[in-house]
Amino acid sequence: MGKKIGLGFRALVMLIMYLALSGCATSPEFDEAAWRKKVEEARTRDLYAPHHRDGEYFNPWMPMEEKGFLHFLKWKFFLSREYSAEEKEFLPAFIPSAAERVKKAPEGDLLLWIGHATFLIRLDSQFWLTDPMLSDRALLPRRKTRPAMTTDELKGLGAPGLNVIISHNHYDHLDRETIEALPANTRFFVPMGIKEFITRLGKNDVVEMDWWQSVDAGGGTKVVCLPAQHWSRRIGQAANSTLWASFLIVSPGITLFYGGDSGYFIGFREIGRRYAGIDYALIPITAYHPRWFMHYAHMDIDESIEAFDDLGGRYFVPTQWGTFHLGDDPPGFPALDLKRRISARNLDPSRFLIMDIGQILPLSGKSE
Repeated sequence: MGKKIGLGFRALVMLIMYLALSGCATSPEFDEAAWRKKVEEARTRDLYAPHHRDGEYFNPWMPMEEKGFLHFLKWKFFLSREYSAEEKEFLPAFIPSAAERVKKAPEGDLLLWIGHATFLIRLDSQFWLTDPMLSDRALLPRRKTRPAMTTDELKGLGAPGLNVIISHNHYDHLDRETIEALPANTRFFVPMGIKEFITRLGKNDVVEMDWWQSVDAGGGTKVVCLPAQHWSRRIGQAANSTLWASFLIVSPGITLFYGGDSGYFIGFREIGRRYAGIDYALIPITAYHPRWFMHYAHMDIDESIEAFDDLGGRYFVPTQWGTFHLGDDPPGFPALDLKRRISARNLDPSRFLIMDIGQILPLSGKSE
């Protein structure tokens, strides 16, 4: 019986591959209007509802759609869309000597894009690092662009301590090798369930946080853990056994939102309402093709722009593009897509800060 099932499964896989490669298969249709209606039907009060049950975290405002292995095969083998040579080949520029330029930078707040979702932030003389991922692979996908800094260079910045924000446990955001190499006195702010992973790597200063929780980070700066619409899983861990989150870093002069990884949801409006005055919104723009498969956990460009509007941010800094090939969309495609949408919608391009790897951006508060 088991042999027959195995043969049947292999035959199904071969049929899907044949249809895809012969050009007879097309990507399933996606109803944007129906998806939008579902998003708008979510209730604001559910953003505050319990979100952990029987050892599993969940998004109480909208349950995650079940997608089994056949959905994965559809994604991998059915045609989605074609990309131009420019869309396939475009990548961010690389600006060398980032560590030396940070050391020589004038006093003040700054933002450096190391690559993917990893940013080095200096706020009120404290250094912050988001989702540090400097390894060559995120489990399987290999980097298309190298990181702007190494762990040795991070250690050599001369800061009294390093603060790290972890948004969730996916391999392109939570990298064992990078965390192990960070200084022993690094302080971590992580969602529920991730503390044990960090402490097992020899890092003991770990603050585990739930959604809507705020903690004092010292020096007049606070960290706020906020909802995101995503999920979690690693090899050897059950799905959604750890929480996912976005974060605010609120310093005396700058308020910075770090979106981690998220689909579009009404939570952006509530965050913008509760925490008015966001200066810089770091928002993910990757892996949104094909829409029928990716829409729940990843925003397309129009949704990312709407999230920015909901947050009420002054500046939009796109994250997660240009490093790993995670969806159908090539790594550099989202930045081109964003530029096109800015033009088509007559948006103010000065509010969209599309950075190059290794670029340093001076940060300014509203009063500056």
